[in-house]
Amino acid sequence: MLKGIPKQISPELIKIMMEMGHGDELVISDANFPAASIAKRLVRADGLGGVEILKAMLELFPLDTYADPVYLMSKVPGDNVETPIWEEYKTEISKHSDAEVKFLERFEFYERAKDAYAVLITGESALYANIIIKKGVVK
Repeated sequence: MLKGIPKQISPELIKIMMEMGHGDELVISDANFPAASIAKRLVRADGLGGVEILKAMLELFPLDTYADPVYLMSKVPGDNVETPIWEEYKTEISKHSDAEVKFLERFEFYERAKDAYAVLITGESALYANIIIKKGVVK
């Protein structure tokens, strides 16, 4: 056990976060995301929701200040599903960065996720709850 690390952060996840360098990206995915087929490194957080794990990670994880640090997966055109989780993500991001959250089309998101340092698959059941965060530097 260590002090100051949120309980939602597993030993495997803290290792991944520590290994990442400036500009590396990490995907926090919902439970429907094809994480195992896309990830270079796969970390599981099956019992946690997306907002819960993002909030915990941002206590330790600096966001990039030199490039766009956050991307959400856009809805497929014509899909009328509600996405209140986007506002929850934006609220958590705004506590750590004033950067604008950007959107990527679904297949652009998948392609970018293939280049991510790691994919963290959560138990999040909300649709379109996939987010990419880019690591910054500790100042």
